[in-house]
Amino acid sequence: MTEAAIRHRPGTPCWVSLMVHDLGAAQDFYGGLFGWKFVRVPGPEPLSAYVRGVLDGQEVAGIGQLPPERRLPLAWTTYLATDDADMTAEAVRCCGGTVGVGPLDTGVDGRVAIASDPAGAVFGIRQAQARAGAGSGFLESGAEAGPGAHGMPVRNELVTHEAAWAGTFYRSVFGYDVETTGRDGADVLTLRLDGHPVATLRGVGEGLERVRGSHWMTYFEVDDTDASALRVTELGGHVIDRPRETAAGRVATVTDPEGAVFSVVRSAAR
Repeated sequence: MTEAAIRHRPGTPCWVSLMVHDLGAAQDFYGGLFGWKFVRVPGPEPLSAYVRGVLDGQEVAGIGQLPPERRLPLAWTTYLATDDADMTAEAVRCCGGTVGVGPLDTGVDGRVAIASDPAGAVFGIRQAQARAGAGSGFLESGAEAGPGAHGMPVRNELVTHEAAWAGTFYRSVFGYDVETTGRDGADVLTLRLDGHPVATLRGVGEGLERVRGSHWMTYFEVDDTDASALRVTELGGHVIDRPRETAAGRVATVTDPEGAVFSVVRSAAR
């Protein structure tokens, strides 16, 4: 693994992380599902322990353990790159969002903040310092980069009430080009940087209340969506949406044993 900083164009999804109550159990689950190995590193406060999942020598995700007294709902967090975390945090506030944590220095992870857009979807802001995220397809080239190795994060999607309204916020903060890409009247937008797609915004209208409110969804590449969904249940997780064909590929939405939601996908390009 290289120590050199990987500088991402501001707005590029550059890291995903999860805070859990049982770090050992989380390592067993994600290691068993994706084949990740784990490296323990100094973590950002208020985490008492923090590991990075490693796949084929590349760091692909972070998992931190919450202190026992913090009983919070768990969710994967998508981090968006910035050259100046403080300036981006101020832009979030000025555009109607909220900054809940930071910006703060986290040592090897750089300077980070946790924010939410006006609809309440939580995301991270990450200013690279000693190093940045892994060399996976989505981290290098954007969330729509296509297939990667089994266990790599490859896609990020915002599920919200109205895509256009959310798109105005993210364009104002990060300078994205926003393109309408929904078919047959679907409320779908693609965020682009330098012509490259980096994330999808999906408006689901009144259906939002059935999918836990506005949120960012992380997709992990798998070799076989059906087999991975079965493996999730064998490891103590749950399947929310059974494997189905989509424009992105064959997808299933699942949770880990503590309830953190994510999706697995065998990309259509494979």
